[in-house]
Amino acid sequence: MVQHLALEIRLHESRFHGVAEWPPAPARAFQALVAAAAEGSALPSEALGALEWLERLPPPFIACPHGRAGQRVETFVPNNDADSLGGDLGLLPEIRTKKTILPMLLEGTPRFLYVWPIVADGPADHVVAIAERLYQFGRGVDMAWAVAQVCESDDVERRLREHVGTVHRPGTGEGHALACPTAGSLASLVARHQASARRLRSPEEGGQRGQLFAQPPKPLFAQVGYDVPQGRLHYELRSARDGAAMHPWPMRRIVQLGELLRDTVTAKLQAALPKRREEVRRVLVGRQPDGSNGGPTDRIRIVPLPSIGHEHADLAVRRVLVEVPPSSPISQEDIHWAFSGLEPHDPSTGEIDFVVTATLDTRMAEHFVRSSRRWRTVTPAVLPESAKRRRIEPARRREEAKGAAERGAEERSGVAAVHAALRHAGIDARPVRISVQREPFDTKGARAESFANATRFPKERFWHVQIEFAQKIGGPIALGDGRFLGLGLLAPVSRQDGAFAFDVVDGLVRSADPIAVSRALRRAVMARVQAKWGRGTLPLFFTGHEDSGEPARRSVASHVAFQLAGEQLLILAPHLLDDRPPERWELDHLAVLEEALADLTELNAGRSGRLSLERDDLATDSRLLGVAQVWRSVTTYSVNRHSKLGDAKLALVNDVADACVRRGLARPEVTVTAVAGRSGRGLEGRLNLRFPAAVKGPLLLGRTRYLGGGLFEAMDER
Repeated sequence: MVQHLALEIRLHESRFHGVAEWPPAPARAFQALVAAAAEGSALPSEALGALEWLERLPPPFIACPHGRAGQRVETFVPNNDADSLGGDLGLLPEIRTKKTILPMLLEGTPRFLYVWPIVADGPADHVVAIAERLYQFGRGVDMAWAVAQVCESDDVERRLREHVGTVHRPGTGEGHALACPTAGSLASLVARHQASARRLRSPEEGGQRGQLFAQPPKPLFAQVGYDVPQGRLHYELRSARDGAAMHPWPMRRIVQLGELLRDTVTAKLQAALPKRREEVRRVLVGRQPDGSNGGPTDRIRIVPLPSIGHEHADLAVRRVLVEVPPSSPISQEDIHWAFSGLEPHDPSTGEIDFVVTATLDTRMAEHFVRSSRRWRTVTPAVLPESAKRRRIEPARRREEAKGAAERGAEERSGVAAVHAALRHAGIDARPVRISVQREPFDTKGARAESFANATRFPKERFWHVQIEFAQKIGGPIALGDGRFLGLGLLAPVSRQDGAFAFDVVDGLVRSADPIAVSRALRRAVMARVQAKWGRGTLPLFFTGHEDSGEPARRSVASHVAFQLAGEQLLILAPHLLDDRPPERWELDHLAVLEEALADLTELNAGRSGRLSLERDDLATDSRLLGVAQVWRSVTTYSVNRHSKLGDAKLALVNDVADACVRRGLARPEVTVTAVAGRSGRGLEGRLNLRFPAAVKGPLLLGRTRYLGGGLFEAMDER
């Protein structure tokens, strides 16, 4: 079994001042060990041999806590040049220089883990002894202590999975370059230390004594790319009988497809590389010769891609994405050769039904790799054992039916298990909302337990998952057991372009006035846009006012609308309100708006509260953007013109029907659910609208439709 040397460094405080790079480079850890091993200005012979052995090891894995830049502080300190003052320390202010302090603020336990794979027997025990003497990490103010130990692969894998923070892996290729020790690093540090002791020299020049400053030599470190992007290979399943036709594979049998491809490729590579049979098995199957896990080296991931991207897509698998990690010992060229032209035999019939063909068409894969904050499973995830539901015998389904409390407890266990699954998959982004369910999110999807047939996983561990992260992340994302074979595959929830949404996290009072909040949002957005615009008067697109200062009264939507929908603030572009493509000039304005809203986190809405905001994505399947015949008021509708018929309900019905006709919609059947007259606003009410045919949202109507009123949401026919 492969062994690893794990060095765990803990800081005394949750601050790190060595911020020249993040995460702290392995060279920093190596320098901290050298300083710990030194006795005065010399290194003991045992430490010298151990450090020379350590510098020749492959680059380590790095696990560090989440961190964010703290407040920048500037101080003025005397420059290290007091000799130029002739001994007059009263002149120190003349040589002061600015020093910037910018600490990294760490979340959770301030713990760093460096894991080197041990490729040969060596003096690891001496490195363990040196680690016990470590006293600082970063700069002199970063007090620290360390523990080192030799670990088996399973233990290292467990520690990396359970680590709360980020994990960074070395690779080959262009990535985030970090300095790593290499052969000669220790000798260069010793030479630098010796040169630093005699930087000032006083040679004789022309009978006069002078001082020369010699810069000590730079230490020798290798630049290694970390977090190198995965190599991606794209393939199609073509019919063995008609090469021009695609071969659809049922999504419910996605595990069988993944296993069939994996085993066939493994056999092909083992036959071509007989001396590397166990290595091939480790990177494709994920097992060592003794049956244990393959260790922290990333496995090759086979991702069968269900067909998505359209409401009528059947979710059958026609394409396969293969991810080759940059640290893979089997080259990407060999993997590509093994998959290209692959002809797997059906294990039940022995026939060849399809051929794996390389392709340059990546359009389907783009549905799974683009960045988003919201993700949903297309194939269910097999969550850890803690998420297992109670099994009910089919014959006793009625007697053993679960109550709401038990179902709720199972879902909470599932949510907790998703956090563990994210760690296991190496996903460091912070989730802010997680939900689990057995039903699919796609119209043509399948229930979670239906994927368990003919697999090694119990159906009670299958869950469909929806996750919202604090920031956008890219895919593909796969969670849970079976993620290397197609299970737990998530797809990003489509975001509506031109719609900006903010969740109100805190501060909104219960009696908040939607129109007052919307007006406050409009003022804040206009101020931020003006700062970005930086020239003259803002155009009507942002303000809603003509050049004369009069409110815009055009028949088509010409400016953005502001809404408070429940506990979410919305900013909607005019092309959405008119259900048309945006003009070129509108795209330019939307780019400015996007930039202005980038760091909006707080809104002062007066009596309605001081709102803490968090950026969200308005999904294309939101009820506000849906397609339906029946629509219901979200915010109060205000009449455009009070007809004074004597019957308030009738006046409301006529006004909203006329507004729909002016919008280009059919005249709806209107049901008034509430009506009232308000001073300064006129006649208002809440309505249900039923159209002769389905209409597409967003649906904003009435006099206050641009400022918090007249917003409707799509409703189910029932």
